[in-house]
Amino acid sequence: MAVAPAAVSPVGVGDVAGESQSVERGPGAAYHVFVVMEDLAEKLKLLGYYKEILRRNDLKPLHRLYFALPTNPGEQFYMFCTLAAWLINKAGCSFEQPQEYDDPNATISNILSELRSFGRSADFPPSKLKSGHGEHVCYVLDCLAEEALKYVGFSWKRPVYPVEELEEEIVPEDDAELTVNKVEEEIVDMNESAKQDILESTTDAAEWYLEVERVLPQLKVTIRTDNKDWRIHVDQMHQYKNEIESALKETKGFLDKLQNEISRNLEKISSREKYINNQLEHLLQEYRAAQAQLSEVRERYQQASGGVTERTRILSEITEELEKVKQELEEKGSSMTDGAPLVKIKQSLTKLKQETVQMNIRIGVVEHTLLQAKLKEKSNMTRDMHATVIPESAMGNY
Repeated sequence: MAVAPAAVSPVGVGDVAGESQSVERGPGAAYHVFVVMEDLAEKLKLLGYYKEILRRNDLKPLHRLYFALPTNPGEQFYMFCTLAAWLINKAGCSFEQPQEYDDPNATISNILSELRSFGRSADFPPSKLKSGHGEHVCYVLDCLAEEALKYVGFSWKRPVYPVEELEEEIVPEDDAELTVNKVEEEIVDMNESAKQDILESTTDAAEWYLEVERVLPQLKVTIRTDNKDWRIHVDQMHQYKNEIESALKETKGFLDKLQNEISRNLEKISSREKYINNQLEHLLQEYRAAQAQLSEVRERYQQASGGVTERTRILSEITEELEKVKQELEEKGSSMTDGAPLVKIKQSLTKLKQETVQMNIRIGVVEHTLLQAKLKEKSNMTRDMHATVIPESAMGNY
């Protein structure tokens, strides 16, 4: 069965890498993505994605500009991967449904591999699909939807246009008016009756004229115009043309007069402008010189203000140091006039002397203890030495 051609050609998608290439495709290339998205939405409806995708996954229906405009990149990328996997399975191939924590690069690579297996080209970087929207996303989904329609055996049929029946205009009959058709019918009847039998009138001419004058208001013939007749349109065109030409003759004179007045006014304005420029040339030069001087003065002022700011900062630092020095002097002066520190010093000296005496006593005790220990140790060593000496008489016996 025949299937409609792809809405976007593979070469066209591959050529959208740069702005210069998109410009070469024509001024409507920027809006082509909306057309592809609308076709994709119709193809998804034909494949029954409402029941198989939306209700099963509790998702909202896609509007006609969902993948054409950026709204929520994360949600759009998830929906793109979900639809792509479903369409690949619909086209007769086995493809696992991507999960939330899958690697997006691997998922995109698998989708593009399946797309190329169908004979479709994908001459664009895979990163173009990470955003979840744009012409490349619509192209991939549209190609997969076409392959799915091929697999399920769907075929596009020729459109059937409804036949518009022209309504016939009903003309109400009026007994007081005669139409052209009635007049023609009466003339035909009169001719036929005249052919059959020629009658001679016996009516008086004066009475005939009186009868004619009486029924004359009722003998008005009205011809109803048909707006669908091309002759009426042609007559209207000729009538409008004559009206336009007659109005143009009168209007052209006013326009020419207005053009001449505007030209003269422009010439006057131009000459006046030249005169003013010549008269104000020296003032303009003075103004330019004053502006140059003003710019120089402003520059010097900025430099001076910068120096003043730096000096103000230094002054504030010096003032802070001066305040600290004054505070220290005040503290020292108050401490010199106050006797409390001297009393504390005397008390500290007395306490220090007492501690010194105690330390001296302790030092003497320790020295005495050490002396006794040394003497005791010395006496012990002497005793040991005498005990270990062998008598000479005992050695002679041996």
